[in-house]
Amino acid sequence: MREPDIDVDGWCLDDGEEYHRAAPDTFWIPDREAREALQPGDLAKLIFRISVDDPEAPVAVERMWVLVRERIPGGYFGILDNDPEAIDDNEEFWSGIELPFAARHVINIDGRDENTIALAAQEPKRRWQKS
Repeated sequence: MREPDIDVDGWCLDDGEEYHRAAPDTFWIPDREAREALQPGDLAKLIFRISVDDPEAPVAVERMWVLVRERIPGGYFGILDNDPEAIDDNEEFWSGIELPFAARHVINIDGRDENTIALAAQEPKRRWQKS
């Protein structure tokens, strides 16, 4: 599975484990077992790097929730559950799109309920190209 690339897609994901290693006392993340056991309907918070049209600060960093949609080898497909603040409304990167991520990207977890399980079963606004 191809991971998001800021040069190709205009955004990418940061590795939450690297943030935790750099500041273990102040940057908490759920344990690996929990991050590897997500199920459809769970919410995972990820750190996004987003290319923006600003020569002084060409990359914005945002923490956003993703609704787990599907487990795949080595990770997950999820649906972006937030609208990025750093960019205008668009069809390519906005709430409702499908995106891939791995356990190393997860910095927080919110457990599923009946509502999120039902939402995870719905079609995303735009699917991630699987190849």
